[in-house]
Amino acid sequence: MTAFVSRHPVWSVIIGLVVAVLLWSIFAPWSEAMEETFGRKRIFLNAVFGGVTLGALYFLVASGFTLIFGLMRNVNLAHGSLYLLGGYIGFEVSERTGSWLLAFPVVFIVVAALGLILQNQVFRRMEGEELRQTMVTIGLSVVIADILLWIWGGQSYTIFAPDWLSGPMTLPIVSGTRSSGEIVFLRYPAVRMAILFAAIVVGFAMWFVLNRTKLGMLVRAGVDDREMLAASGVRIQYVFLAVFGFGAGLAGMAGIIGGTFQSLSPGEDTRFLLASLVVVIVGGMGSIPGAAIGALVIGLAEQLGLVYAPTYSVVFTFLIMAAVLAFRPQGLLGRS
Repeated sequence: MTAFVSRHPVWSVIIGLVVAVLLWSIFAPWSEAMEETFGRKRIFLNAVFGGVTLGALYFLVASGFTLIFGLMRNVNLAHGSLYLLGGYIGFEVSERTGSWLLAFPVVFIVVAALGLILQNQVFRRMEGEELRQTMVTIGLSVVIADILLWIWGGQSYTIFAPDWLSGPMTLPIVSGTRSSGEIVFLRYPAVRMAILFAAIVVGFAMWFVLNRTKLGMLVRAGVDDREMLAASGVRIQYVFLAVFGFGAGLAGMAGIIGGTFQSLSPGEDTRFLLASLVVVIVGGMGSIPGAAIGALVIGLAEQLGLVYAPTYSVVFTFLIMAAVLAFRPQGLLGRS
């Protein structure tokens, strides 16, 4: 953190001001006059928390994409199809067994196995050929989307959270005051807070493995100089298989969360693939903290835009991406 401040003093001041304004807006009680001037605080807080939790969902999808595309340089445009497939399988498992938690290991195993097949049979034969990877995975995504449409139809599905995550929870955040002077605290869906907590845990675990373990060292070394690492006796192909399978399984589990958070329907694969691309571009290729920041920025822009400027909400996301590409092409935390 100290190194970042010393290298980027202007950005540090801007980030500090933004964080200070957000903290004041969230924790400070607003008077009735301020609510009339700036809009109700409850709407603002719901938009902020909606953006943060949507960013958590985007991060869970994009983190697997960051490993596969940003770190391993495999252009897997079927990543959104893995997300939707995991969501549908999770729906079937939770409906048939009545267990929401059981769906996660089942989906991870099934989708990770599909990821291993893709890496071994598709990407291993096209290493370094980005154009071929792009065209092949676009074709695979179309085929998988048609198969999913054939099996589950065109209707929407919702995965219901367990009883212990249903309903709202009270957060230690002031959302307003009553006429009697009583402070009102914000109530927010418990399942969305659980999703946010899961995203934080997954993000920290991935960062720790990639930056503080031998496996992460091998992955990063294999990306930088595969031939030299292979010459030293490391079976880098097995390492890449494991990473690709983990990224695919993570996308599948994100499908369960997406089905619980919102719904599952045809077209969601394209939406989340596009969101993953934007998050990786904004955050920086191969950077887990960058993916977290990019997902948070995109989630907040989307939700605040829907609340305060619904006509232009879609534009904000692409304006952010265009600005990052114009002034910092490698992404906010990406390497040059």
